[in-house]
Amino acid sequence: MTQNSSQTRKKGLIWLRLGVLIVIPIVLMVLPAGYFDKGRPMCLSILLFNQECYGCGMTRSIMHLIHLEWEDALYYNPLGFVVFPLLAFVWLRWFLQAYQDYRTAIA
Repeated sequence: MTQNSSQTRKKGLIWLRLGVLIVIPIVLMVLPAGYFDKGRPMCLSILLFNQECYGCGMTRSIMHLIHLEWEDALYYNPLGFVVFPLLAFVWLRWFLQAYQDYRTAIA
């Protein structure tokens, strides 16, 4: 593989990473807040022991927080108010790193 081909492939992967990091929050905002509210639980704790764990309802809580529905988020899992800012911080770090890698690759 030539140096130019390797650089092109690296730029493509950086574009892909940036694209995914941009699309995921947009998709979560476009989906209705109650999208995950119905259906069978996928938590192993519920499936195996019929007992909720501390993470049960976290996805639903986060989705309602994204849509600024505080009461519903609190109902599904109060820990969503702690986890959501942490997830936003991690996403921001990943995005800024991918953007920095993109800027370095085009320079």
